[in-house]
Amino acid sequence: MHYRIHAGEKPFSCSVCNKKFSQKSQLNVHNRIHTNDRPYSCDVCHKNFSQKSHLDAHFQIHTNEKPHSCNVCHKKFSCRANLNQHFQTHTNKKSFICDLCGKGFSRKSLLNLHYRIHTNDKPFSCDVCQKKFSQKSHLNVHFRTHTNVKPYSCDVCHKDFSLRGNLNRHIRTHTGEKPYSCNVCHKYFSCRGDLKRHFQTHSNEKLFSCEVCGKKVSQRVNLKKHYRIHTNEKPYSCDICNKDFVHKSSLNRHFQTHGNEKYSL
Repeated sequence: MHYRIHAGEKPFSCSVCNKKFSQKSQLNVHNRIHTNDRPYSCDVCHKNFSQKSHLDAHFQIHTNEKPHSCNVCHKKFSCRANLNQHFQTHTNKKSFICDLCGKGFSRKSLLNLHYRIHTNDKPFSCDVCQKKFSQKSHLNVHFRTHTNVKPYSCDVCHKDFSLRGNLNRHIRTHTGEKPYSCNVCHKYFSCRGDLKRHFQTHSNEKLFSCEVCGKKVSQRVNLKKHYRIHTNEKPYSCDICNKDFVHKSSLNRHFQTHGNEKYSL
């Protein structure tokens, strides 16, 4: 079996996604992704895991044991895999290159996840709404929209957020920090997404094309809004007269026609 590692031989194939493995045991563990089988349970918090090694690593959260230390910054980690991933932040080495778009990654696992963007592979499905995701972490975050769990809280105004990144962006509304700068006009932005959208005003590049009418737009969010013309979707509704609108901005303009009615309800 060991020789297969050197020969690259992978005779065991997943019947669901066709991923191949060199050992039958690896295939059995992989199959748990599709079956959601998690036979290993934590005695403390009862969280379940698909692999014994994952349970062992998780258990160190309860014991606060961090035996693995970075020899550069001395940060400590509960498992060696996290240390190895962290160490690459010091080297900034990106050895794994996507052969489709040329983007580089520091870990093979990140490259494999990235490939799903090109293949549109979404193996993780929400049990509530059946929406599919390319990464388990994305599914976990999405699931909070159903449970309304918001574990991240602002220390200043105590507003709660479902994502740490949203909390970090929100904190900048208190600090006024704008760390992202346009290298063309030197305008500053509080989040990277706003900078990317702004930069397209300089390039005038329209990368996103409507499959129905062929219209091109510069941002994916604008393409999604445009599609509503074809689907007649109107997700924004007036609380006063129940009229529906395609865009939130249209709802806001309409709302002004009610004047002070909203205050008399």
